[in-house]
Amino acid sequence: MRIIGEIPDPRVKITLFHWNNRYLIKLEWGLFEQTFKIQEFDLSAEEDLKKIVSDSFITSALNRFTEMASELTAALEKMD
Repeated sequence: MRIIGEIPDPRVKITLFHWNNRYLIKLEWGLFEQTFKIQEFDLSAEEDLKKIVSDSFITSALNRFTEMASELTAALEKMD
């Protein structure tokens, strides 16, 4: 797996990878992460990845991170 870049954002760490004829967009927020896989042939250039990672894309991911955190908290509370 090869790191091809990062997209700076103060809310979340975004790393771009190339691996097995796929591009991966990895978002990290605290202990949580989301990875999106895109077939290499679906893009005309690596620069298209930056077009995908728009502000609305990041906002949606942040909403999912919040849901993930809530679900984990609820699951952990049920263990008590």
